[in-house]
Amino acid sequence: MNMPLLKTILALGALCCTNLFSAHAGWSVGDTLPDLTAQQLVGKLPDSFKGKVVLVDFWASWCLPCAESFPVLEELHKKYSDQGLVILAVSTDEKRANMDKFLKKHVVTFSVVQDGAQKLVAQADANTMPRSFLVGRDGKIRFIHDGFRTHETKAQYIAEIESLLKEKP
Repeated sequence: MNMPLLKTILALGALCCTNLFSAHAGWSVGDTLPDLTAQQLVGKLPDSFKGKVVLVDFWASWCLPCAESFPVLEELHKKYSDQGLVILAVSTDEKRANMDKFLKKHVVTFSVVQDGAQKLVAQADANTMPRSFLVGRDGKIRFIHDGFRTHETKAQYIAEIESLLKEKP
């Protein structure tokens, strides 16, 4: 093979890989939470996120740590919602029936929606279940949690939520 052609092929391969990885970077700390009303989510979103501390939790019905996280999220919702915390659980299940079956076993009072088309899941790069994003009153993502380790994650959530609730909107 001639050298100029080989260099061109290698350069194109590197460019493809760079674009592939940058296209799936997902949400990061410091990013602004996108407008969730513009997504194709099934279910009712909270009335407003403006000036609120928001916990967006991506989960799936087959995920055991997700089942462990729901009682903790419900406890946080009951404790902090009057102070400005909004919890939104985004089901990654493609079938609504799987989500509904899970919710019958794990009854919650915070908002739950379904992203069966996986569009928001792809934007957030929610490839770990559960994966949660804690957003400050300014609309910026402040903390990201991958997985759920009951006592450890609960303690982190409490510390982070309490610090964010103290900030001015």
